[in-house]
Amino acid sequence: MVVEAKLALPVSMHLRQWQGEEGSTQGLVDDCSLPGPLPGSAGSAGRNRCVDAAEACSADARCQQLRTRYVTRCLGRAVAGGCSRARCHHALRRFFSRGPPKLTLALLFCPCSEPACAERRRQTFVPSCAFSEPEAAPPCCLASVDLCERSPVCRPRLLAFQAACAPAPRSPDGCPRDQAPRCLHAYAGLVGTAVTPNYVDNTSARVAPWCDCGASGNRHEECEAFRGLFTRNRCLDGAIQAFGSKWPPILQAELDPQQNAGRSFQQVPSADRALEGSSLLATLTVLALQALL
Repeated sequence: MVVEAKLALPVSMHLRQWQGEEGSTQGLVDDCSLPGPLPGSAGSAGRNRCVDAAEACSADARCQQLRTRYVTRCLGRAVAGGCSRARCHHALRRFFSRGPPKLTLALLFCPCSEPACAERRRQTFVPSCAFSEPEAAPPCCLASVDLCERSPVCRPRLLAFQAACAPAPRSPDGCPRDQAPRCLHAYAGLVGTAVTPNYVDNTSARVAPWCDCGASGNRHEECEAFRGLFTRNRCLDGAIQAFGSKWPPILQAELDPQQNAGRSFQQVPSADRALEGSSLLATLTVLALQALL
């Protein structure tokens, strides 16, 4: 059963807030490289697509720079006695708003068929700082939504995600046609906010924010409706699966020196432009109104 949640968020939002300090939605990259391969993970020869994505990002100067920055902000400070989550989140938002979309989305949605790959994917943006609190119970989702509603950065992004990934009951598969690119970009836009989502384990592609509804009291249904945007959303699940089934061949071409003589990652084939999600801002207001009716 698919639940279409109705969040108690303002509809009259400003589209410029969606861009905010981070700039365009078409570049989601940070100035930092990802952590090294996890124990047991394989390189591209072993078909670990997340390693392929990391190598592709490292080969692109812009992606590498932005990725290095967020790793430094999110991981480096942990050694000195605790990360600054605000600085980490800011670096992540810059990564996903300014980096090459094909490469940033590849890091976030690389398809996996075994735990080592899935664990690397789960660790992509240093969740110990950006996502969860080590050795602490997750907060109530209602508290997270309240923080998001009061944030000029988070509120429009959550509305955009809700609208872009909303089901369409009259569609054959229950989701609007050509929805997947908008949905994935809107999901990526939530990373680095009060409702940052992530993969919940290394055995599936299930995602959720770090919160639960155990202390939601008489607002339990409202709380579960919010979680359902991530945990019971067939359109989001379908978009993630579709990305994996159409793994960008440009990554494989870049990693193959015989096929990549003189080719740059910046030369993106026009057939792949759909992943750049430029239509999201143009349709955001209408989609948000439809989702909240």
